Amino acid sequence: DSAPEASLDRLRLARTCYDHFAGRLGIKVTDAMVRRRLVRSSGRDFLLTAAGARLLERLGVDVPRARQNRRAFARQCLDWSERRPHLAGALGAALADRCFALHWVQRAREGRSITITPQGVRGFRRWLGISWKA
Repeated sequence: DSAPEASLDRLRLARTCYDHFAGRLGIKVTDAMVRRRLVRSSGRDFLLTAAGARLLERLGVDVPRARQNRRAFARQCLDWSERRPHLAGALGAALADRCFALHWVQRAREGRSITITPQGVRGFRRWLGISWKA
């Protein structure tokens, strides 16, 4: 692989979109949350269910603070590489922040790509049922 192709592959796998997850990671997280009925689609937004709020709060995401934010709470953001919506808004940012704090993901030295750590592989599987194939 050439360096630009490898860089693009990393961006497609996992990156930030402003302050929330995008790429396959963002889609997998969003799909898992929909499948587990933690959020549901509603127009341009996602609605957080009571079960979703409980799970995220147990994970350490400050849901009440995200709700108080002036920006959209749980917006759908169209992913350019996957062509499907991922979770954005204050809730998407709060979830990403918590995953960084838990060392489930780490930022690349440059750009927007992020790496899923071994703790992240375990954490995403345990909390959201997401599996990653090598």
